[in-house]
Amino acid sequence: MIFSEKLVLIRKNKGYSQEELAEALDVSRQAIAKWESGQSYPEIFNLIALSSLFNVTIDYLVKDKDGCMLKPIEQNSYVIDELREFLLKAKNKTYAGKGAESSPSRPLSHDFRYEENDLLYIDTYLGGECFSGEEAVWKDSVPIWAMNYSGRVIGENFSGDFLKSALREVPYDKPYRGPSYFQDGDYVYVCKVDGTFEWYQGYEEIMYQDVKIYECFFHGGKIK
Repeated sequence: MIFSEKLVLIRKNKGYSQEELAEALDVSRQAIAKWESGQSYPEIFNLIALSSLFNVTIDYLVKDKDGCMLKPIEQNSYVIDELREFLLKAKNKTYAGKGAESSPSRPLSHDFRYEENDLLYIDTYLGGECFSGEEAVWKDSVPIWAMNYSGRVIGENFSGDFLKSALREVPYDKPYRGPSYFQDGDYVYVCKVDGTFEWYQGYEEIMYQDVKIYECFFHGGKIK
């Protein structure tokens, strides 16, 4: 993936419009548009600003991620930027993206699976209105990251479609559940996270007409 493509992906997942990003960097919207279309390339001070704003490395921004440029990964080490990018794709291809379930791994479990090159993502959960599950990622068949979650529907008018819409907005800097805030009509989704990508815990809830109707706790981090 080249710089222009990465910039579009990260900007959207961070919730910035081209105008908002331009304002944050003190450049014109036309400059952002040219960067994203590949017509021009930002100066080093703007790359530094992008790195700080989006919480990604400059190396990630400027280096193409193709097969010949991937660094070899030891059994329990990995490039966090690549993992974040993979998680965004995996989540939008599985439950949140209304993807098809795979074969259950346990009695009455719901399983979703996504693979890309040497990375594998599996999400498996039990239950319905009250549920518990786990998401995990493997690199070359070695587990490198996981997250456990447990939630419940606690009110009327719960909408699974609204929850999936919120989860499709999973942010690049916190690729766990959904964004910090998402609204559609009378439904409002809020997510709070403490910690870092390597070790974190969070809580999400859905309000319908100012009444809480759903909640979910989650926690996880990297695996050594």
